[in-house]
Amino acid sequence: MASDNLYLTLRTEGKGEMSGAATAEGTRPETPSRTRLGEILVRTKAVTQEQLEMALELQKERGGRLGEILVQLGIITPAEVAAALSVQLNVPIIDLKAHPVTPEVLRLIPEETARKHTLIPLAILDGHLVVVMTDPGDIRALEELEAQARMRVKPAVAARPDILEAINLHYKAQEEIRKQVEQMRPPAPPRAEVEDRVTSNLIAAAPAVRAIDLLVSQAVKDRASDIHIELQESRLRIRYRIDGILHDVLSLPLSVHAPLVSRVKILAGMDIAERRRPQDGQFTLFVGDREVNIRAATCNTAHGELVVLRVLDKSVSLRKLTELGLSPVSLRAYHQALRSPFGMILASGPTGSGKTTTLYASLNQLDRGERNIMTIEDPIEYSLADIVQIEVNPKAGLTFANGLRAIVRLDPDVILVGEIRDGETARIAIQAALTGHLVLSSVHANDAVGVLFRLMDLGVEPFLVASALVCIVAQRLVRQVCPYCKALRQPSLEEVMAYQEEIGEAQSSFYYGEGCNFCSQTGYLGRTGIFEVLMMNEDLRRSLMKGANAHELKEQAIKGGMVPMWRDGMLKVKAGLTTPYEVMRNAFSLG
Repeated sequence: MASDNLYLTLRTEGKGEMSGAATAEGTRPETPSRTRLGEILVRTKAVTQEQLEMALELQKERGGRLGEILVQLGIITPAEVAAALSVQLNVPIIDLKAHPVTPEVLRLIPEETARKHTLIPLAILDGHLVVVMTDPGDIRALEELEAQARMRVKPAVAARPDILEAINLHYKAQEEIRKQVEQMRPPAPPRAEVEDRVTSNLIAAAPAVRAIDLLVSQAVKDRASDIHIELQESRLRIRYRIDGILHDVLSLPLSVHAPLVSRVKILAGMDIAERRRPQDGQFTLFVGDREVNIRAATCNTAHGELVVLRVLDKSVSLRKLTELGLSPVSLRAYHQALRSPFGMILASGPTGSGKTTTLYASLNQLDRGERNIMTIEDPIEYSLADIVQIEVNPKAGLTFANGLRAIVRLDPDVILVGEIRDGETARIAIQAALTGHLVLSSVHANDAVGVLFRLMDLGVEPFLVASALVCIVAQRLVRQVCPYCKALRQPSLEEVMAYQEEIGEAQSSFYYGEGCNFCSQTGYLGRTGIFEVLMMNEDLRRSLMKGANAHELKEQAIKGGMVPMWRDGMLKVKAGLTTPYEVMRNAFSLG
């Protein structure tokens, strides 16, 4: 079916029967009129004559392609360049979101060539390799492709960002990792000979370096937050956590475990000889031009050392408050809380619910020029410009409590405490909030009201909690329905009942992802937050000090304008962003 759709596209989107690159007689794009690209853009009113002349002057000065110069100037979009090239060269435009890439053809063109010329092989039709390019008129690139693929090439065109996205999506590192793994296998020693592990590790060092680089690079491409290197009874299992769910990506021989673990330990500054005691550390790798921080942790298990790498991609994780998924009502309330000159703002939720992302987004919202912003974190996940960051160091006696006590004496305006874990830290943070500082932190609690009781469990008096708190944000992360393959589908009875009970209206179908290449057949692509934002008011403060229970406080908060997390999730279902199952899976206990 996919090949039929592609065949139809090649026949109908070019000019003529199978014109230009789509003919069987020749692989070069035909340009009978020899119309210049600039003339086409002016004729279609994509640019003015004055804009074209300015771009041509720049082209004379510094070289480069006219279309790319116009895009850099912000005059046209990459899609408009692709459309003009389609007309100029008489080749079809391919929508890479609609036409899946045939996995087998990726082996014909190396990733290095694809990135060099910004192209992606799509499929084989009529004995020709269909290749989607940013510049189908590049004769040298076409000749190189034909030499590598050993077949004729039919070029098509697409926007540059779409091709780059497809390259990142489809070229996987698994085969290259397996090649490196083959080089890690030491020759089998005689039975009487005792294996020298140190020598073995040194021999395997170079392939292990490359393998770890590839594992991290592929994890970044796949949007993975964690890499699990798990030693099992008969294999080394590699898993990526993508959108909160673990996926198997590789199964490797047991013999490569030691070199891989040694490489991680060297990078993270751990003790290579220590295998029984848990260790942790950090290191940085570059994936292309992106700096990626890695937090590594090891622990001995029944089968050997488990290694987990937390991938901290700054370009992905440092987001704006408007990008987190807060509803307009909740976002307005939270912005109001951030304008408070003093008091405490807390984010709550389980591990992996996006609390740190919310806190960093909050700091980015604040004025750093006129305010002294300081943090105490364990560990520092991302370096923030114009902010003083301190990392917890228990070996040096620097804990959250000690660090916070020191920060208060350094004239801060805003203080971020990574996490409130104990009574001492909670009391110092409360005191800082009451003495003219804006304090942001996180607490492990099920919901916003649960934070109030968590603080009291840590020994903070109710009147101090009531006086210091300004706002509590409770959150979870839910997977978003893939926009490329979403379709209305009938849900389960349990999902229908859960939605109807909360929203108060019957709905027989919801959007679900059917599964495609872009979402790795999962039906989900990316995550968004579901939130409840509790703003402290006088009624809540009085109820808290009178000893009201959790149910009474929650009712009071809802009357004050708080949208419960469960309802926020179901409203996102109504908007087609996620599914009832995802809301129930992540926030069922809060209903």
